[in-house]
Amino acid sequence: MRYWLMKSEPDAFSWEDLVAKGDAGEEWDGVRNYQARNNMREMTRGDRAFFYHSQKDKAVVGICEIIAEAHPDSTTDDPRWECVDVRAVQPFARPVTLEQVKAEPRLAEMALVKTSRLSVQPVSAQDWALICAMGGVTP
Repeated sequence: MRYWLMKSEPDAFSWEDLVAKGDAGEEWDGVRNYQARNNMREMTRGDRAFFYHSQKDKAVVGICEIIAEAHPDSTTDDPRWECVDVRAVQPFARPVTLEQVKAEPRLAEMALVKTSRLSVQPVSAQDWALICAMGGVTP
């Protein structure tokens, strides 16, 4: 199993929106960055991802699971763009903010700190465990 972080603007699609989709989940569509798309191509069913509210909240708020591997993005006819499907697994007991992540020296090499604009990014197993602990959930 691999770990990821997926960003969404809560005004467009929030953690609560994903939870409301239930086990059917939702496409992680609309990504138009090649590196983010390539990261989604690396995902396999069962991988886990942090759900990150970008823009105003800037915090990890939950854990989702990849339930369908990369396939054509239904929001475009352009064959270059693909997406995965995700479902909500577990909310964080307390959100982990970008400020908290940046303040933790053990997370200094995390993509969220180094390439903060990337909307879909890998997370190491060590960083996964630490952020889960910070958020009050068992990894």
